[in-house]
Amino acid sequence: MLNRLFEQFDSIIFLDVETSGLDPKEEEIIELGILRVFRDGCGELSEEKVSLLIRLSEGRQLSGTITKITGITQAMLDSDGVEKELACDVLTAMFGTGKPLLVAYNAQFDLCFLYYFLRTFGKEGVMQNVKMLDALTVYKDRRDYPHRLENAVAAYALETKNTHRAVDDAIATYSLLCVMEDEQDDLDRYINLFGFNPKFGVSGPKISSVKYVPQPYTRTQKAYEL
Repeated sequence: MLNRLFEQFDSIIFLDVETSGLDPKEEEIIELGILRVFRDGCGELSEEKVSLLIRLSEGRQLSGTITKITGITQAMLDSDGVEKELACDVLTAMFGTGKPLLVAYNAQFDLCFLYYFLRTFGKEGVMQNVKMLDALTVYKDRRDYPHRLENAVAAYALETKNTHRAVDDAIATYSLLCVMEDEQDDLDRYINLFGFNPKFGVSGPKISSVKYVPQPYTRTQKAYEL
């Protein structure tokens, strides 16, 4: 699985974040989910999972809207959430060694939040040389609208669930990428290539290492051919 990607990278990190809102400059990460896939000493695939609730900054409260979407409550954050510094340490340890590939579904959203989160601790530089792959961009080249993760899970009849809980969605993204590789082995051509809806433009600040291409709902050619 993902053989061509593992020719270039020693680990693939599937990441998902749940947040207190949509603006990465103003809102905060409330849950971090990671599935790290790597080859062990025998060349077999191994997995490492991380699931962390993260406490909000002092004085902030989680809205009922976010609780309705994610099932995460303010009480859960208060009782089970970790301090932001610990989550930052986990991220820097994971991205700061080896040659990882970071994969997310709608990666632009997750990476913008990740950048502002790490910048709080002066650690944004850990992402400087990390390559990125947006599973949503790949999926848009494979199937017509709608393009939510839950639609992709249904389209490929995956056994995993899209629950709006971070680690579950990271696992679902892993399963999705594997079946899309089986369908067409061109995933390496999507590295650092993000599609965006030309009607709305790129959401959030652009990532300097990423090439952005317009990707309309109607498929005409692959994003990497544009």
